[in-house]
Amino acid sequence: MKNNLNKLASKKVFYSRLINSLFFGLILIIISLTVGVLGYHELRNMSWMDSFLNASMILGGMGPIDMFEGATESAKLFGGLYAIFSGVLFISGTAIVISPLIHRLLHRFHLEDMKE
Repeated sequence: MKNNLNKLASKKVFYSRLINSLFFGLILIIISLTVGVLGYHELRNMSWMDSFLNASMILGGMGPIDMFEGATESAKLFGGLYAIFSGVLFISGTAIVISPLIHRLLHRFHLEDMKE
């Protein structure tokens, strides 16, 4: 068994990793919100503001504002798929953002165990 005891990364390196993961998470949110806004605008013929409101509410986990009364089948399909996608994105985005924190915490505990 290889015993490779690496030092904990410096705060500068850690903060750089944290900023990178936050930036990547933000990019994921912006892309997902754009897909939702365009989908609602094109398939539901909603105004840009209503499309933004519905997409952001679903992406945030609150659910749609407009409950699809009189919506076409393709709009309903998009709404359902976008809701599923948003749930998966929420879990993935959270994991991406907190992964540097968890990695540092686990590494610190591992270093403490190896010293004993």
